[in-house]
Amino acid sequence: MIDRLKGNKVVGVKQTVKALKNNTVKTLYVSKDADESLIKPLIELAEENSIDIIKVDTMKDLGRLCGIDVSAAIAALLK
Repeated sequence: MIDRLKGNKVVGVKQTVKALKNNTVKTLYVSKDADESLIKPLIELAEENSIDIIKVDTMKDLGRLCGIDVSAAIAALLK
């Protein structure tokens, strides 16, 4: 597994939605234990735009990957 996401990124549902709508996302990172009702629309949008989706085991792991001290449901690496 990766130690840390390198490059420009956004963390969280609101920031990721903005990035997806602006077509600036290269890779989407989704935690497997996130609330599906929150992340499912973002996953669908990413799939429609042929964006790579990487699943991370837990929200805590995703937060750590993003370099933050809190859990994260979703994050995006930007182009």
